[in-house]
Amino acid sequence: MLPVPCLEDLGALEGRSVLVRVDFNVPLTNGTEIADDLRIRAALPTLRWLLARGATVTACTHLGRPKGRPDPRYSVQPVRRRLEELAAEVELLENLRFEPGETANDPGLAERLVEGHDAYVNDAFGASHRAHASIVGPPRWLPSAAGRLLAREVEVLGGLRDAPRRPFVAVLGGAKVSDKLGVIDALLEMVDALVIGGAMCFTFLKARGHRVGASLCEESMVDHCRELLDGPTPIHLPYDLTALGPGGVLGDPAAGGDVRQVGADVPDGWMGVDIGPGSAAQFGDVIHEAGTVFWNGPMGVFEDPRFGGGTGAVAAAMAETRALTVVGGGDSAAAARRFGVDRDMDHVSTGGGASLELIEKGDLPGLAALRQRNATGSNAAGDERDKQGGADAT
Repeated sequence: MLPVPCLEDLGALEGRSVLVRVDFNVPLTNGTEIADDLRIRAALPTLRWLLARGATVTACTHLGRPKGRPDPRYSVQPVRRRLEELAAEVELLENLRFEPGETANDPGLAERLVEGHDAYVNDAFGASHRAHASIVGPPRWLPSAAGRLLAREVEVLGGLRDAPRRPFVAVLGGAKVSDKLGVIDALLEMVDALVIGGAMCFTFLKARGHRVGASLCEESMVDHCRELLDGPTPIHLPYDLTALGPGGVLGDPAAGGDVRQVGADVPDGWMGVDIGPGSAAQFGDVIHEAGTVFWNGPMGVFEDPRFGGGTGAVAAAMAETRALTVVGGGDSAAAARRFGVDRDMDHVSTGGGASLELIEKGDLPGLAALRQRNATGSNAAGDERDKQGGADAT
């Protein structure tokens, strides 16, 4: 994987103003209290490094989906208060997505963002798979580099693509095969074995001739799953399942509905909602025998305590194995924290979608923008500004 410019490439920063794109899209309780400040704390090494070298630092982030207009529900004020406690010298701009030009990649917005700044740092890995104005725009104008968080993500995830310790095992969960088809195809070219859990396993199980009852199943993907199962890379599927009976409601044990362990066939009217204990043990064995493990997606509806056994078992196996362990952000990162093993992982990515896209494609729009600026050192817009400055000076 191609490298990206690092903070040291920016040169001397004393007295210079630096714009830092961060990903402070944190969960809020009642719109006012931060439920988890992990993403804010993850950016501190970059922010503090810049401050220690005499830079004036301005951070910018998106928060939620305010649809291109100011919305007090998505104000960054709660985030700003927390940032003031951790790095008081850093100014935080208001929500980037209050501007319609952010998601539309408006060059005018990018130019306004960089005004008054001397350099740009992208430390928002979780947003770098989006060609948004604050991600790909600033490198057209300013000397640019990757922050510590972004550089670490590239190093670790790039290593999975380029030189993993083998056997390399990927553990995938989540709802739909179609959502992860690209990364499944890419991983099958890289890994020594693929482990499939979560709701997406039922499409694979149906491709193997099993009954799936009322479980989530993508009929349009069954034939493709059958082709993947017939391929050269081993794919491990659950052979027992935890199922919820008719009338049951996910997340509401009081609603009734029986919970039962079944084999690989789900009875009519029943819904498979987790891998079973036997499959959890089998998946754990595969993880323990690996040299590298990449995990993305829960094995079941772990938010419901009745159906967290499979995900908890995978999390425990990830914590216990001697393999290099990488958690691909999103729900799997939340599960690792829920089961108290996040600190036992070698790397927990801050971007679920970004980590999958980087593994699948080997690059992201935000990374390409940084490299392009570093390769050319200038551009038409920047050259024009330099000329204007020179004319003014004479």
